[in-house]
Amino acid sequence: MCGEWKEVQFADLCEHSAFGPRFSSSEYATNGNVATLRTTDISADGRIEYRTMPVANLALSRFEQHLLKKDDLVVTRSGRVGTTAVFTEHRLPVLPGAFLIRFRLKRNAADPMFYRYFFNSADGQALIASVATGSVQQNVNITSLHGLRVPNPPLLEQRAIGSVLSALDDKIELNRRMNETLEAVARALFQNWFVDAIQSGLPKGWREGTLGDSLSVIETGGRPKGGIKDITEGVPSVGAESIVGIGHFDYGKTRLVPREFFDAMSKGHVRDGDVLLYKDGGRPGEFEPHVTMVADGFPFSEFSINEHVYRLRTEPALPQSFLFFWLSSENTMDEMRNRGTGVAIPGLNSTAVRELPILLPPASLLETFDERVSPVIRRIFANCNESRTLAALRNALLPKLLSGELRVPIGEWMEHPQSG
Repeated sequence: MCGEWKEVQFADLCEHSAFGPRFSSSEYATNGNVATLRTTDISADGRIEYRTMPVANLALSRFEQHLLKKDDLVVTRSGRVGTTAVFTEHRLPVLPGAFLIRFRLKRNAADPMFYRYFFNSADGQALIASVATGSVQQNVNITSLHGLRVPNPPLLEQRAIGSVLSALDDKIELNRRMNETLEAVARALFQNWFVDAIQSGLPKGWREGTLGDSLSVIETGGRPKGGIKDITEGVPSVGAESIVGIGHFDYGKTRLVPREFFDAMSKGHVRDGDVLLYKDGGRPGEFEPHVTMVADGFPFSEFSINEHVYRLRTEPALPQSFLFFWLSSENTMDEMRNRGTGVAIPGLNSTAVRELPILLPPASLLETFDERVSPVIRRIFANCNESRTLAALRNALLPKLLSGELRVPIGEWMEHPQSG
């Protein structure tokens, strides 16, 4: 698995290991003194979403030995078993939840970032799966993980590998945060110009209408009869689960349709600048709409949608940018929730979409808005495309670095170390 590198028992690299503690859900509080890390706060690639962690009011003396310290390794023990993260720091003390295991590594033998990438790699996940138990719900424990034999390169090389891979992830994370800021800037402009402006009545030159009057395209796509589960070659096909928001796409959920099927589709081919709307799905009586916009080759230069997604385009007088921000505004989202919950399978039929109310500002104002926000939107997609390239590079480097097939020049790395 790892060439000339020696292997050791993972237990030999651990200074201290512990399960996350249990505490009552009644102890969660808006103004708590402790943040709690759950399995759902750890992404599939091992990134901790610190902003989503709930807080609780707890007596720290009860849990002092369980509090996370910088560089602790955190491993999920159920659910998405074996996903591994490195804790950095937070404004509050942080407790791992009961379905997490915390490993504090010996810093003279193990670099936490290296082992985060190792355990999240294909080899690492296979190793963890080999000791997981449970026929319905897979589970791992401290003893089974301690018994794993893991690669143990020289410490400097571990740090160099962790540094190279984390530098790529850091840039991807920076792009994600930048996109959040860019979207917030564009949304604030929309709010100021088109929402706050009508608080005291409809401004002169504005008119009320319905969305259907301004649409040139409203259509869904489709997939072959019999499904696409076993299709491994073809053209990407996007379903409702991938309609999250502008600049968001989980490539791990990518599905394909055969090229012949794609070419024969009379509708559902996605075009640059399309707005995509979640059509239907979820539990009866509950409908949560989602809207996104695609352009500039993101998420793909060529793809289609299935029957659970609408593709929307406006008449030329109404910019696609305005359509996206209008549909994803708070008022319109509430309107779609109300219209989408009255059926056995919650969702919006095309009539309901066409009948959505919309306020139409003067053409000159719409044109100016589009001129202001289009560069912002293009920057979002440029960041997305860069992040995809970086992720592909990281994924290509990962097995080669972890196996020792590709070595990091330690001398060059030591001049500008980024971790450790």
